Amino acid sequence: MDMVGYVRSSRDVIVRTGDWAAATQFYASVLGFEQVFADENLVGFETGSFRLYVEKGRPHGPVFDFLVPDVQMTKQQLIACGCTVVEEDPAVPRCYLRDPFGVTFHLGLRDGSPP
Repeated sequence: MDMVGYVRSSRDVIVRTGDWAAATQFYASVLGFEQVFADENLVGFETGSFRLYVEKGRPHGPVFDFLVPDVQMTKQQLIACGCTVVEEDPAVPRCYLRDPFGVTFHLGLRDGSPP
């Protein structure tokens, strides 16, 4: 499959941490980023060029956000091209993959697309 134009990035970068309170405090107080989203497991900050989300959980480095019309089909294509699954929840149409060069990214559903 030719993926030219199929995978699109969002402005979102996700950092997952086990020390969520300290991380959110750092980005708000030390760096002075404006908080633009919050729920019980995720806080979003506007940084200027991108939106930084700090999520509770097991760390796996900075994660870029890529959106596609069909997560499962794209995941299978990327695995065939050398990517590995880092984390997946079958109940949600998304997964975390690591490419052959060490970059971790979230593969999510593009708005208006079927799961």
